Amino acid sequence: MASTVYFYSMACRKSSQTKESKIARLLSLMKLPEVVVKDQPCAIKLHFGETGNDTHLNPQLVQVVVDKVRAAGAKPFLTDTTTLYNGTRHNAVDHLNTALRHGFAPGVVDAPVIIADGLFGENEIPVTIDAKNFKEVQIATEIVKSPAMVVLSHFKGHEMAGFGGAIKNLAMGCASKAGKRDQHGTKVQVNHEKCIGCGSCVRHCPEHALSIVDGKSTCDRSKCIGCFECMTVCEPKAIEINWETDVPAFMERLTEYAYGAVKGHEGHVCYINFVMNVTPDCDCAGWSDMPMIPDVGILASLDPVALDQACFDLVQKQPLLTNMDLQGRDLFTARWPHTHGHIQIDYAEELGMGTREYELKVL
Repeated sequence: MASTVYFYSMACRKSSQTKESKIARLLSLMKLPEVVVKDQPCAIKLHFGETGNDTHLNPQLVQVVVDKVRAAGAKPFLTDTTTLYNGTRHNAVDHLNTALRHGFAPGVVDAPVIIADGLFGENEIPVTIDAKNFKEVQIATEIVKSPAMVVLSHFKGHEMAGFGGAIKNLAMGCASKAGKRDQHGTKVQVNHEKCIGCGSCVRHCPEHALSIVDGKSTCDRSKCIGCFECMTVCEPKAIEINWETDVPAFMERLTEYAYGAVKGHEGHVCYINFVMNVTPDCDCAGWSDMPMIPDVGILASLDPVALDQACFDLVQKQPLLTNMDLQGRDLFTARWPHTHGHIQIDYAEELGMGTREYELKVL
């Protein structure tokens, strides 16, 4: 049976068609009072953006969600987890400061920010899933304990996952540091023919696994935790994994973590995807590249699988803003040829998270 996905385009010709009004209507269609638990906390899961990134969700739009959650009788808080890689969200203090600098302050969004996996990303609760790769997954404590959750996702590209939507947001975004290591599960290697010895990877490695030897970067694989930050910052793309075997396995592990993030919360999670500023990279990057397509719209559903599938399909129909040759490929695979983004949708359906079949209701 197909799941319902609601869709608002970005078109706006009068005050009743603002993004804020559209988000409010979408949450009403999600029957938010039935999703949240009255008088109890409700997590609003989002990505605050790495310093230097400016295509993360707008706090002005998030504030609408806060108001609607509170009006539904719950106690909203904004949340995300710490990162594996070195950056401005590696621990809770830096993460909170980054969120504040990006406008996610109580005076703007009218809700507190709580980093769900604690000061150093170690606060976790094991969730049993009995899946192919994991019997249990390590989910951030405050995600597990929150009685309800509204998941806000910026739909965009991703160098490893192909694209990031609701499933990706649940997977990496709700896992502790140990859970993130579980998902990545592989180690990098350096292609010395491509390496220019710039040292960018060395400066960004959180575990000091990389060093410059004889003018080339070298990886001590015994120290590598597979955070892939070195791959993100390496301009000549000299940092590699075995793309053929490692990426499909990574996608399966990621999807199992998404499954674990919502297990036990059945009936108490709803999802909104923002298909705007569809850049090639995750908001974890310390920059924002130009969008690959025009802004599409805002979509909502109770089914994360149907929602991501609908967003994916809408993206493929848009005219390109960048000079790319699709050659029969989807937009994300054309940008990141080694990725297999469809795996996360296919496997999530197999796990029972939802269905790829959807009915798109255009509002």
